[in-house]
Amino acid sequence: MAWRGSTTVRDRIFASLPYLLPLFSALPFGVFVFQQFPDLATILLLLLTPVTFIYRIVPFPDLVIFFLLFLLVVRNEKIQHFIRFNTMQALLLDILVFLCSLLWQYILQPLGFNLVTQTLLALVFLAALAACIYSVVKSLQGHYAEIPSLSEAAYAQVR
Repeated sequence: MAWRGSTTVRDRIFASLPYLLPLFSALPFGVFVFQQFPDLATILLLLLTPVTFIYRIVPFPDLVIFFLLFLLVVRNEKIQHFIRFNTMQALLLDILVFLCSLLWQYILQPLGFNLVTQTLLALVFLAALAACIYSVVKSLQGHYAEIPSLSEAAYAQVR
C-alpha cells in the first residue's frame, strides 16, 4: 500500500471506528463461541454499546450507516486517505459478513444445527473478529491493514 503521509492520533482513532460495524454484524455468528467464552460476549457487548444505540434509533440502520459512510467519508476527498481507506475496508468486510448471513439464512439454516453448521458459524465470527482486531490495531499504529483481496478492493475505491 502506498504511504500517504503521517497520521495524527485523531486520524488513527477515526480510521479504527468503522470496524465496529462488521464486528457488530458478526455477533449473531458468535452464539456458540459465546457459550464457550461468556466473558468474550460481555467485553464485545460493552465495546459495541454505541453501535447498538445507533441501531435502535435509526430505521434500516445497516443501509443508512453504509450510505452515510460511503458517501460522506469514502467519496469525500477532503478527508485523509488513511481514514477513507479504512472506512471502505470496514464496509467491504461488513458486506462479506452480510453475504455470509444470507448464505446462513437461506442455505445452511434449513439444515439445522449440527457440528458442521456450528463450526461454520464460529469460523465466520472468528474470522470477522480477527480481521477487525487486526485492522483496528494496525490503524491505531498508523499503518494500513493489509487483508488480501479486501485491501486491494478498498484501495481501488479510494484512489
